[in-house]
Amino acid sequence: MPMYEHVFLARQDLSQSQVDTLAQEATKIVESNEGKVVLTETWGLRTLAYKIQKNRKAHYVMLRLDAPGSVVLELERQTRINEDVIRFLTIRVDEHEEGPSVMMRKPDRDRKPRRDFDNN
Repeated sequence: MPMYEHVFLARQDLSQSQVDTLAQEATKIVESNEGKVVLTETWGLRTLAYKIQKNRKAHYVMLRLDAPGSVVLELERQTRINEDVIRFLTIRVDEHEEGPSVMMRKPDRDRKPRRDFDNN
C-alpha cells in the first residue's frame, strides 16, 4: 500500500485541544476509507516564515499514512474545506522513517567543530 506524509498548519488562535481534534478528524477520514494512520506528531506552535492569512504563527501536525490514493484525495478535500487549516502538504514516500521525525529530534550540537581563539 502506498505511504504518505500529510502535514497541516492550523491557525494560531486555536487551543491545543482543538488542534488535537483536527488531527483526530483527519485520522477518522483515513481510517473510515480503509487507510491507516501509522503515526501522529504534533510539532507545536511555530513562527511562520511569512504571514499566511494574517497569521504569524501556526500549529504544525504531521500524519504518517498507509493508504490508497483515493483516501489521500478525500483527506485533502476535507482539509481544504476546513477553515481552521491554513496550509497543508501531502507527499508520497518510499518508506516511513523509524522513530521520531527530524522536527522532533534533539538538534545535533556537536556538528560544528569548536573554534579555538587562542591560536592566532
